[in-house]
Amino acid sequence: MARVLSGMRPTGNLHIGHYHGALKNWIKLSAEHECFYFVADWHALTSDYGDTSQIPVFTREMVIDFVAAGLNPEQCTIFVQSQVKAHAELYLLLGMVTPLPWTLKCPSFKEQQEQIGGKDLNTFGFLGYPVLQAADILIYRAHGVPVGEDQSPHVELTRDIAKRFNNFFGNDLLPLPKDILTPVPRIPGTDGRKMSKSYGNAIMLNDAPEDVNKKLRPMVTDPARKRRTDPGNPDICPVFDLHKVYSDDERQAWVREGCTGAGIGCIDCKKPLIETINAELAPMRERRSELESKPTLVDDILAQGNRRANEVAEETMALLRAAMHIG
Repeated sequence: MARVLSGMRPTGNLHIGHYHGALKNWIKLSAEHECFYFVADWHALTSDYGDTSQIPVFTREMVIDFVAAGLNPEQCTIFVQSQVKAHAELYLLLGMVTPLPWTLKCPSFKEQQEQIGGKDLNTFGFLGYPVLQAADILIYRAHGVPVGEDQSPHVELTRDIAKRFNNFFGNDLLPLPKDILTPVPRIPGTDGRKMSKSYGNAIMLNDAPEDVNKKLRPMVTDPARKRRTDPGNPDICPVFDLHKVYSDDERQAWVREGCTGAGIGCIDCKKPLIETINAELAPMRERRSELESKPTLVDDILAQGNRRANEVAEETMALLRAAMHIG
């Protein structure tokens, strides 16, 4: 089986956007390939180095979310980036051969500097994080990296770095990973913007049924539909975007007909959506409850995953050290 790798930065609990944008695909891939999924706690330092106090808490919560969402630690390796020190060693070695302009032209470098306010991102760590991402991938000699289109340039940069490294030290040392483009459905938040914890508009994977109901009932809809008798336009309604993810064709047709003809109200439209989302989250709540009631389960999952990740990473580093005549 091909080897697949992906990870997430620990910034708090995950929401349904994370589930449909990444986790759902991770679960599918883990049944078909050898998969490594990690909590990217070192990457969290690139922008949140000023206050690291919550990283251990967020790391543990993320692992719970991974498993509660359906990732099976018997089918994939779940680990924490900082517990595999070889990531840092390979990051150093790759940095020696990576031309500076390659990191400067990375599109997310300037984009995140513009979007993330109130933080000084003019650091070497922030500039070099695409090289750390390359190390994350190449240390496991991964063949595929599931990403959305916006992250595809990072995989391309990893390929370029691997090619350059191979040209110096051996053509077969590092496989050239390919991106596994993941169709990411638009998951709007309750205010109509992209779902995000920072916007306070997210439906979390650990939300109770009453929380889902409380968040969705007042969710913004077509702004032109001010009264129950006003016809609406589903194509500009964030609630209908959620129906595209959660409802079958028959229900979507029912919503479209009822909305455009004012046959149903916005609450009528939201009720089946609330039921479907709660039905999806129900087994996650059960698994989360079990994990939280037995803290050693999380410890065991991470101990097993960190051990396996270190074994594979050390195999790679042994090859690279020998090829570079160091260590």
